[in-house]
Amino acid sequence: MKIRVPAVFIFLCLFYLNTKAQVVNNTALANTILTDTRLDTIQGRALNLLSGFSAGTSYNEVWIRDFNTFIKGSLKVHPKEKVKEMLLMFFKIQGDDGNIVDGVVDSAKAGVGYKYRYSRLLPGWAAHKNTVETDQESSLIQAVKKYIDLTGDGSILTEVIGAKTVLQRMEGAFAYIRKDRWSEKYGLVTGATTIDWGDVQPETGWGVAINDKTKWAIDIYDNAMYVIAIHDFLSIKPKDYKTRENWASVAATIRKNVRKYLWMPAAQKYLPHIYLNGSPFSKDFNENEILYTGGSICAIMAGFNTPSEIKEINRQMLAAAAKEKHATIGITVYPPYPKEQYPNMHPYNYQNGGDWTWFGGRMTGALVANGLVKEAYAGLTPMIDRAIANKGFYEWYDVQTGAPKGSGDFRGEAGVLFDAITVLNQWAIKNK
Repeated sequence: MKIRVPAVFIFLCLFYLNTKAQVVNNTALANTILTDTRLDTIQGRALNLLSGFSAGTSYNEVWIRDFNTFIKGSLKVHPKEKVKEMLLMFFKIQGDDGNIVDGVVDSAKAGVGYKYRYSRLLPGWAAHKNTVETDQESSLIQAVKKYIDLTGDGSILTEVIGAKTVLQRMEGAFAYIRKDRWSEKYGLVTGATTIDWGDVQPETGWGVAINDKTKWAIDIYDNAMYVIAIHDFLSIKPKDYKTRENWASVAATIRKNVRKYLWMPAAQKYLPHIYLNGSPFSKDFNENEILYTGGSICAIMAGFNTPSEIKEINRQMLAAAAKEKHATIGITVYPPYPKEQYPNMHPYNYQNGGDWTWFGGRMTGALVANGLVKEAYAGLTPMIDRAIANKGFYEWYDVQTGAPKGSGDFRGEAGVLFDAITVLNQWAIKNK
């Protein structure tokens, strides 16, 4: 006599077994994370370094794009009033059109090359803006969100600076992007042509400033950062505060247009650039073969991708890293631009195929948020080992030799690693 077992019963049994196995696997992974002493070592060293606010030993400035990535660690070692003061400096020297500068520096330490601005609201300080970028405004707003999340101090939003509240100034920063860095044709944020999240144009010369050689373009990094900032702003603004624009609608429109114009479904990756006034590269150069890692990570953080796409992006980043002896998923782009196409930055140098934990480490939080904890831990491990082996935090690394490069004591790397380990530990504590 045959007994027919209902399909739903079989399904429930398999579901139970799979769930049980997942719990066991999660517990083992959680214990591995919590007993990994390397993570404690890195966090301790990071907090020691975050006693200051400048980007690193090569920089006198406090850069907002850097500060945004180590503010959580800063709040562990500084009084919240000091961190708040540093944030407000960027609003005090905000442009009349709403733009936000890159860096602020003691006037006595202002170097040569940059075009500095000054403000009566911030005596004793100078500031400058790398005009090829479109991430300063987004970075500041994201940093304010992190400050409020960790301190609970929402009073920063109602601080009055030059007859405007910080809330109004944050909206002014958004409005600047909508007015001066916006493509009506594509409904997306624009900027100068750079490598992924970088700040240097292809042509030789002073590459951080807009000039007559600038080729305007659209990329995934600027748009992802802007949407993250909008989401952050909407989550911290008072409910009774009336915004000057429907920012939720703006964010939704950008997401839709990112999927329409920048995401390449067949390749499962992002288009490097959409050009608005011509490309700086030769016609026989296929830029679309290049993988943009940092912008892709930020896109995941902005919620632009599906779970299956996130797995594929991570796979592609790992595959790119595997092609170079000393690379991690922090490798900026792969393959790098040939020197003939990017004379201002040769292959495997700095942002053109250099390896930056400052961005690669952000993938940890992005993967954990999407349930890919094993992948997150595996991707972070070589970055942790590298920092321990070099006994410090460096700006970037040569993927061909493994040598640390750029600024020593780079607070961006320290902050990103601190945050990544915190996310892993929080997950592990819940799943041990």
